[in-house]
Amino acid sequence: MTIATIELLVKDLTDEGGVFCPNPLAKMETWNTHPKVYLDVGQTGEAKCPYCGTEYRLKAGEHFDGGH
Repeated sequence: MTIATIELLVKDLTDEGGVFCPNPLAKMETWNTHPKVYLDVGQTGEAKCPYCGTEYRLKAGEHFDGGH
């Protein structure tokens, strides 16, 4: 199984600084993957899904300040 790394823009994050996995940016459909999980990317700039190992990280130069 190949582990994907998804680069995100701040606009891809929720207002709280997170993303959900499975995620359409990772070419995933919720019907054929694991349960939906919230990942806090804004805090550290990256997060890894505990189910599938997909890594989400902010693109270089992107910074979450909590208020888009």
